[in-house]
Amino acid sequence: MFEPRLALASLSGESDADWAAAGADWAGAAFLGGICLDEPSRRAAEEMVDARDRDEFLPDDPFEFIDTELAALSDAPIRTGFNVRSTTPEPIARAGKICAAHDSIIEVNAHCRQAELCSVGCGETLLANTDRLVTAVRSAAETNAVVSVKVRAEVPGVDLPVTAKRVAAAGADVLHVDAMDSERVIAEIGAAVGTSLFVIANNGIRDRETAFEYLRYGADAVSVGRPSDRPTVLEAVSTAVETWFQEQPV
Repeated sequence: MFEPRLALASLSGESDADWAAAGADWAGAAFLGGICLDEPSRRAAEEMVDARDRDEFLPDDPFEFIDTELAALSDAPIRTGFNVRSTTPEPIARAGKICAAHDSIIEVNAHCRQAELCSVGCGETLLANTDRLVTAVRSAAETNAVVSVKVRAEVPGVDLPVTAKRVAAAGADVLHVDAMDSERVIAEIGAAVGTSLFVIANNGIRDRETAFEYLRYGADAVSVGRPSDRPTVLEAVSTAVETWFQEQPV
């Protein structure tokens, strides 16, 4: 999928082409975004900017933005992806076609927990409604793009191993898991899906010890979020994953 098996995880309003290029010396992949694609999700993002003083990507044309940002990384030595939010599957399919044209990954966001996004049916709300999530994944997969699904552990009523099996059947290639404080869920997902999904583990990864913890549970790769602009962290984690897979080839 990518080497080294360290990904940069999207940070809304910060994860653009310049950010990805800056991490390319250490990471094998970068998920840009997240970006809201349709009017309900964009209105929710605007509310978060106003109420929370958050940074969000709110270009006039989100699809042109995706295309431009991915094009800027066409020669960068890093696998690109774009994390997207939408209340309906059609915009996800449109974004998927753009990602496919750039040989990039489209990542369906079923992860965000901000009340504004959840109130319109994005983020965790999508994760909690597996039928809607499967429809979104299927729409993305039909574009022939590589499809990732970003999810969060510890969402009430959500059985992640079961959800993982369903999104894999719908055409997902990657499951990007914010494990919260439930690192063992990585092993549970692996037991459920085998090799049908490439599992990226996220949350609290800062150094060799924290990277190895997830890799011992069977993660295929790890990702770094908030410290993704800190070269010392990226270098430590990149070295850790390369060491791990050199010593335990797969």
